[in-house]
Amino acid sequence: MSKQTQSAEMAQYKKVSAREKYCFGIGAIGKDAVCNLVGAFLMLYFTDTLYLAPAFVGILFFVARIWDAVNDPMMGMVVDNTHTKYGKFRIWLVIGTLINSIIFVLLFYSFDLKGTALYVYVSVMYILYGMTYTVMDVPYWSWLPNLTNDPREREKVSVIPRFFASLAGFSIATFGLYIINGLNKMAGQKDYSEIGYTIFAIIIAVIFIVTIAITVFNVKEQSTLGEKAQKTNLKDAFKVIFKNDQLLAFIGLLLTFNLCTQIAKSFAVYYFKVVCGNEYLYSIFGFAIVAEMLGLICFPKIAEKISREKVYTMACVLPIVGFILLAAFGYVAPTNAVLVAISCAFIFFGSGLSLGVTTCCIADVIDYGEVKFGTRNESVTCSAQTFLMKAAMAAAGGLTGVGLQIVGYNAKAATQSAGTILGIRILMIVVPIVLAVFSLLIYKKKYNLKGEKMREIEMKLNEMHKAE
Repeated sequence: MSKQTQSAEMAQYKKVSAREKYCFGIGAIGKDAVCNLVGAFLMLYFTDTLYLAPAFVGILFFVARIWDAVNDPMMGMVVDNTHTKYGKFRIWLVIGTLINSIIFVLLFYSFDLKGTALYVYVSVMYILYGMTYTVMDVPYWSWLPNLTNDPREREKVSVIPRFFASLAGFSIATFGLYIINGLNKMAGQKDYSEIGYTIFAIIIAVIFIVTIAITVFNVKEQSTLGEKAQKTNLKDAFKVIFKNDQLLAFIGLLLTFNLCTQIAKSFAVYYFKVVCGNEYLYSIFGFAIVAEMLGLICFPKIAEKISREKVYTMACVLPIVGFILLAAFGYVAPTNAVLVAISCAFIFFGSGLSLGVTTCCIADVIDYGEVKFGTRNESVTCSAQTFLMKAAMAAAGGLTGVGLQIVGYNAKAATQSAGTILGIRILMIVVPIVLAVFSLLIYKKKYNLKGEKMREIEMKLNEMHKAE
């Protein structure tokens, strides 16, 4: 390829400033602090504070996602059809953030309800939480592929919001339990009392609004007024998802990996509390998310040296090694914080690499869909990612709730039976390992947007844009 041709191709790429990159990424701090508090501690709040039946909570988490299977693509359709002078992402990001902040706080406040009224209340709040989170999350991640169309630049840009998201996860998982119980002590309440959860949720909601405001006021978005793009209806939205073979493959590999990590996060506090005898080891587990952030930082450099396929192989193998070590140390030295940190570092470094690869994958899937269908449905496609994230959290919560009920976990008991301890070991270690293996197999066998195939897609896309 001549230098002139390379220069011409580079000129076609949309650039994004460093200020916009980081202001966009900062928006992930608040929204991921919200979903991490829900993902890490909502089950514990329901079972050990409100004393709801674990099986009920598990079923609630699962059933709520059935509605999201329709709700998320609908939101993607709404965003794709939005035409305002402010663009189509920004306006829904603002609306979703404000509404979700209110519902999020109410999710951790029970109004002292009891019995059936409490069960109905938490069910309604959890379903509303999922719906309003979608209103905000779909436009956020849909905006990302539109910041730049340069493949190499995308690898760098995609790391930034994922890094800030991991920072939020790190902060919640590492300090969450200390903050919640610290707030309870300040209020004169015992550990795991509701007031600590409520105040913490309010603090996070304020951070959520501030960080999204930084994104909204500092990242440029083109007006969509007067666009002649084809309207996307619900039938088209589901066509974009189910007729796109590579999106389905992406859904498979992302769902299985998300389930791997989310199940571990859901069971971890119970694992350290029951199996290891010290629930505050969960903070070590959370601190190890630093390794996830490191994995994200290293991803662009590693991707320059080896193929994405090899990077994703590393992403799946490293957590398997980490879970095996965690299981072994759980028998040899269950309360050793250093050994827990080492085990979790393997898990989260692999998770960081996975986040880097899959964030690039969703942009590639959008490009592939545009070539395949002739329309660029970013929000509908990204809605699948939002659904997968919530589906993984819900399925993990469902498995946690039902699993705890099956193995006989009793929140009010001082000690648990040997069968309960063994059951939690299996659910925390074995199930995630199996899911990591499945994710790698799907990536290798079904996901084809790699190497030469992706270069062909990029060439066809450039030809389509030239023709326009």
